[in-house]
This record gives sequence, C-alpha cells and structure tokens, in this order.
Amino acid sequence: MKKRLNPKNDYLFKRLFGEADSKPLLIGLLNAVLRRGERDAIADLVVLDGKLLTKRLVEDKEGVLDIRCETANREQINVEMQVGRYRHMEKRSLFYMGRLLADSIREGEDYGQLKKTICINMLDFSFLPLEGFHRSFHLFEDTERQFRLTDLIELHFIEFPKFRSAPYAVADPLHRWLRFLDERTTHEQLEELIAMDPTIRTAEERLSHLSEDDMTRMLYEAREKANRDRISFLKDAREQGLEEGRELGIAQGKVAVAINLLKAGNGISVVSSLAELPVEQVRRLAAQLK
Repeated sequence: MKKRLNPKNDYLFKRLFGEADSKPLLIGLLNAVLRRGERDAIADLVVLDGKLLTKRLVEDKEGVLDIRCETANREQINVEMQVGRYRHMEKRSLFYMGRLLADSIREGEDYGQLKKTICINMLDFSFLPLEGFHRSFHLFEDTERQFRLTDLIELHFIEFPKFRSAPYAVADPLHRWLRFLDERTTHEQLEELIAMDPTIRTAEERLSHLSEDDMTRMLYEAREKANRDRISFLKDAREQGLEEGRELGIAQGKVAVAINLLKAGNGISVVSSLAELPVEQVRRLAAQLK
C-alpha cells in the first residue's frame, strides 16, 4: 500500500468529490456542512463543472479547482478547498458568489428565477478573527437581526486549524468529515470513522484507489509543487517589496510587489489584491511591462 495522500490537496479533493461516481460522497459532505437533517437533506445533485483535469490546469498556480453543483431543489453550491492563504478571501468568495448568482438566471427570465447560491470555503489556515471553526453568513437586517432579507445567498468558512484545536464530537457528521479530510488523522482515528460511517468508508476506499493510480499521484504531486511555488513566490515577492519599501517608501514598495507578481504571470485582479493597489494602476503597470 502506498502512503495515504492528503485529501485537502485541491486536485485530489476535486477527484474525491467532484466526479459523477462520487456523488454520494459529495451529498454526504454537503449535508454535514449545511447541517441538513432528514427533512431538508440534499437527496440528489448534478455536478456542473466536469472539465478534464489536465496537467497544464493542475500546474497553474492561480487555477481554481472548485466543485460546482446543483441540487434537485435547484440550489447551486460551490465548494472550494484552499490550502494556501489568500488576502481578502471574503472579497474573493463574494466575487465568485455574485458570478454564480448572475449565471443562475437566463436572458429573458425574471428575477424570481434566481437560484439559491451557497459558497463553501474550506481553508487550511486561520482566517476569521472569530472563535469556532465553522462560520456561516446570511443577509440579516442590521438592527432587527431576526429578519433575513432573503435566503438566496449563504456563505460558509471552515477553518481546519481551529477544528484541530476544538473538542472533537464523533457523533457530529461534520466533525467526522473534517477528520477524514485532515492529513494528520491517525490510522486508529480513520478506523473509528470507517466503522461508524459507511459513507466515509466509501470515501476512504475511493481515496485509497486514487492513491494507487500512478497518473493521479503524478498530478497530485504537480499540484503540491504548484501550491508550494505559489506560497514561496508570494513570500519572496512580499519580502522583496518590503525591503524596497523601506528604501523607497510604502507606495513604491507596493508597486515593486505588483511588478514582481506581474512578471511571474499573475492576473490583474490577483496582483491588485496581493499588492493592495487599484486595478487601474495595476493595468497601467502591466502595459508598461509589455
């Protein structure tokens, strides 16, 4: 048997949950995250993004390997696994949510046809300045918190570092899924999960099967390298920018960071977010580099 691969690798996560024959696993995970009981549980869904995971796509440092699906009740859900820290994660997630919501209605349809849109961010880093590993957000009125304007949008953040430090409840389906996904989970803990939850047993069998496939392992390692390279590059770019910023001033330091990011092939919006510069200024810098 080869070493168990890390399920939080976003390529492997998409293979585990985002393919047609893994639909029961995705349903199980979503019901756990969304706290759906028997009465409102997701019974069926369709995965909407079935694009082929090529080596080129996997090696793209800025590529997003998310899972998008639509339930039998016409809810659309996007799940993203993020192992590397992004600045302004909340703005990034709102951007994707807005795009999904806009795409849910066809030209000529009225607004009543908009579909409920749920975005789930699974983060292998601490992000929110709040206790608790699972936080969800809805549109409530500022002073009368019991009034929700609409249930059309729902945003979730799950932070693995906070989960590891929280009391573990094996009877909680979400706790079981997060422990299954954690690469630090021991063999004994996995055995407990498998004995208790038949869906997780199936998930572990699928993970084991994928781990034995040479092509899967090659693409898994390519994605691991792309993530390491991205983290290393961003660290170097920030350090270089800070050093230049000390000499040239904060504003010029941000420009230096942006130039380094642009030279590495990052997109305008990514550079704008990371360098904390307006999009138009980044566009002008990109034009100067051509």
